[in-house]
Amino acid sequence: MPEEYLANLDDKAFQARWDDSLATSQWPSSGTLVAEEAGRAVGYTRFYPTDDDDDDSAAVGTVGSLYTLPEVWGTGVGKVLMTAVVDALTGAGYSEATLWVLRGNRRAREFYRRQGWSEDGGLTEDLSDGFLVTKLRYRRLLAERL
Repeated sequence: MPEEYLANLDDKAFQARWDDSLATSQWPSSGTLVAEEAGRAVGYTRFYPTDDDDDDSAAVGTVGSLYTLPEVWGTGVGKVLMTAVVDALTGAGYSEATLWVLRGNRRAREFYRRQGWSEDGGLTEDLSDGFLVTKLRYRRLLAERL
């Protein structure tokens, strides 16, 4: 993302989107998980039924976001969040999960690959924020519920 775009994010609008996201979560099919260290949030992940036209929202869940603070990169926090969100998706009864990642985000793409995700050929390009963003879709099968 361009630095100028990030620097000009509207805090109030961002807070309103978070408030809406948290208020509309419908556990267990959607939710937000937060990683904390010493009482401070250091990462989060969100999940919900897919909204991709080529998937069934009853069977496929989406990891809508997974972010950690740069200061905890490489410490295992991301892996813990990924394990937790995969467990939540599995517990919700989804048989597969998808996520979208920026094509240029090689660090994240490698992280997802190490966690058992792989590209499935889905690609989208978006200009809604005034600059081109290309995203690749990753997918993984989820463990069957016992």
